[in-house]
Amino acid sequence: MTKKSPKNKTITLTETEIQLLEQRLLTVDSWLDETDVIDKTILGDALQVIDYLPICFADILFVDPPYNMSKVFGEASFKRMASGDYESWVRSWFSKVLSKLKPNASIYVCGDWRSSSPLFRVLSDYVNVRNRITWEREKGRGAKANWKNASEDIWFATMSDEYCFNVEAVKLKKKVIAPYRHDNGKPKDWSEEINGNFRLTYPSNLWTDLTVPFWSMAENTGHPTQKPEKLVARIILASSKPGDVILDPFLGSGTTSVVAKKLGRHYVGIEIDKYYACLAEKRIEIAEYDKRIQGYGDGVFWERNLNSGASKNIHKKPQRRQLL
Repeated sequence: MTKKSPKNKTITLTETEIQLLEQRLLTVDSWLDETDVIDKTILGDALQVIDYLPICFADILFVDPPYNMSKVFGEASFKRMASGDYESWVRSWFSKVLSKLKPNASIYVCGDWRSSSPLFRVLSDYVNVRNRITWEREKGRGAKANWKNASEDIWFATMSDEYCFNVEAVKLKKKVIAPYRHDNGKPKDWSEEINGNFRLTYPSNLWTDLTVPFWSMAENTGHPTQKPEKLVARIILASSKPGDVILDPFLGSGTTSVVAKKLGRHYVGIEIDKYYACLAEKRIEIAEYDKRIQGYGDGVFWERNLNSGASKNIHKKPQRRQLL
């Protein structure tokens, strides 16, 4: 096995860890009560597991489904479909998962340029679509005969007109390039700090301050479509309260559950691949003592991960112990 560089923080699993961590995974073949699933990683196919979940228990549905492209996810894979077939596939699970949400729940569904339109059509048939968030992703191959794909969408919807949105919890702290002052010389809508001049701004539906996880980031895994913790944190803080439940039926390497735990929420995640499900459990264990979210600290989101406050959210790391 090739030895990792000291700067490579990618989270991996040994065979021994997999054997221990898979004991924590929940498998289902009958109806479950809310107490059975809260703060659990469920191993299985979302299209089958959803049927067994309790009714009206989740406050946020966060979905990062396979986009309409051929891709391998560990032991699982997804094959590109005709647009109409992909829309039918989305409808097959989305129509079922709605009964698991509270009447005032919020919904966030990720997609790329190809899958975004079918996702919008399905959501429009069932829930109140309120906005389309576009976020800039830095990864991606260059294209010689087309524009490089450097953005993805997140559809924001709600079950009803009554829903949670904590705008004060998701402000962005940006450096001020051209600071304006009042006639009395005091800063106008910005503040002078030791590290520079900053302004708190309200969040928009264009997110350009994110970094896709890579090898030198502590949150990085080998999952091919891992979302940044900072992205999920913004969604959870905006649309939930401490103690609320976040449901992710395509959990991947566990980012949704990890961020929910770090922010004092509960989680339920479904993942079809055993390795990624175990990886999620390892990250959840790390979150027991390390609450840091890169790019978020002091109650604000920092521009381009200029995060001076997040270090306050780390606790003393316990002595190494065996996984239970």
